[in-house]
Amino acid sequence: MSDAPFRFPSDDELMAGPNAFDDEGAESVEDEHEGQDDDGALPASARVEITVPEVPEGHRAGFACLVGRPNAGKSTLTNAMVGQKVAITSGRPQTTRHNVRGVVNRADAQLVLVDTPGLHRPRTLLGKRLNDLVRETLADVDVIVFCVPADEKVGPGDRFIARDLADSRRPVVAVVTKADTVSREALAAQLLAVNDLGDWADIVPVSALRGEQVDVLEDVLIGHLPPSPPLYPTGEVTDEPQAVMIAELVREAALEGVRDELPHSLAVVVDEIVDPRTDRTGSFIKGAGGRLQVRVSLVVERDSQKAIMIGKGGSRLKEIGVISRKGIETLLDRPVYLDLHVRTSRDWQSDPKALARLGF
Repeated sequence: MSDAPFRFPSDDELMAGPNAFDDEGAESVEDEHEGQDDDGALPASARVEITVPEVPEGHRAGFACLVGRPNAGKSTLTNAMVGQKVAITSGRPQTTRHNVRGVVNRADAQLVLVDTPGLHRPRTLLGKRLNDLVRETLADVDVIVFCVPADEKVGPGDRFIARDLADSRRPVVAVVTKADTVSREALAAQLLAVNDLGDWADIVPVSALRGEQVDVLEDVLIGHLPPSPPLYPTGEVTDEPQAVMIAELVREAALEGVRDELPHSLAVVVDEIVDPRTDRTGSFIKGAGGRLQVRVSLVVERDSQKAIMIGKGGSRLKEIGVISRKGIETLLDRPVYLDLHVRTSRDWQSDPKALARLGF
C-alpha cells in the first residue's frame, strides 16, 4: 500500500475525466429532446390540455368541526344541515364513535361538516381514544362549532370544553341546540350562560328538528371559510365507506330500547357483503331474488348482554334486523338479505387488540 496521502481530484481533473460534460455530451443531450420546438416546448400534437373547472368568483370551501359533550345534538344538526341522514342519532349518549363528514353544497360555497364523538371523562381505553380523535380533528378544520343543548344547564363538561377551545387558533361559533325544547325565556337565559363561557366568534340558537335557524348557522359558518374551489365532487353528501354506514344503521336500531349499560358495550362490524350477481367465490347465498347478502356481527362484552341483544326466542335481534334493513335498502337502493349474529368479546372497550380488530 502506498504511503502517499489520499487526495481528492481537482475540479479541472474531474471535468477532464471519462464522464466529462463536453461538446459531444451536450449534443447527445440535445438529441434526447429532438422534436421539441425551438423554445423547448413540446409540439402541439404531444401536448395535453388540463381543464380546470370554473369556480364562481368568491366561492368558499372548508371544514367545520362540531364538538360538544355527549348527546348535545351534534349528529341531528349535521343531518339537518346536509339535508339527509349521514350520521346516526339516538337518545343514548356517546352514540357517535368516529368522525362523520357531511357535505353542504351551494352555488357559492361547499361546507364540509365533521361530526365528532362527544367529549367526556373517559373510563375506558375506547373513551380516551375517542377524546383524542376529537382533539386531533380540531387542529385540521377552518371553524369550530361548539354545541350546547338548550334543555340542560351549562355544566362542568361544557366548561371543560370551553376552556379547551379558548386556546384554539380557529374561530369558534357557539351553537345552542334543541331550541324548540324550551321557552323563549329559558332560551335567552341559556344564550347568556353560553356567552359567559368564552369569547365566541358568533352565537346562534338552532332547532335542527324544526329546521329553525339552520340556514342562518350555515351562512355564519361559510363566512369563516377561506376562498376555495369545492373540496368534494358536487352532489356528494358524505365520504363514509358503505360498510361503515351499514354498521351504523344496525347499531342505531340496536341502541333503541336497551338497558343503560348496553350502548357503551355494543360494537357493530360488517363481516361480509356479497353480491350474488357478481360473486365468484362460491359463498352461500340465503333468500331468493338475488338479494345482496350483508353479514353483520353485533359485539358485546358479556354473555348476559348477548342474551339481552338476542331476546326471547330471537325476538330482539329480529326487530333490529327489520328496522335496520329498511335503512340499508334505502342506502343501497336494492333488496338486501341481512344476516345478524351476536358474539362476545370480553371487555373489548379496554383491550387494545380488540379495539384494533373493531376498527378503533
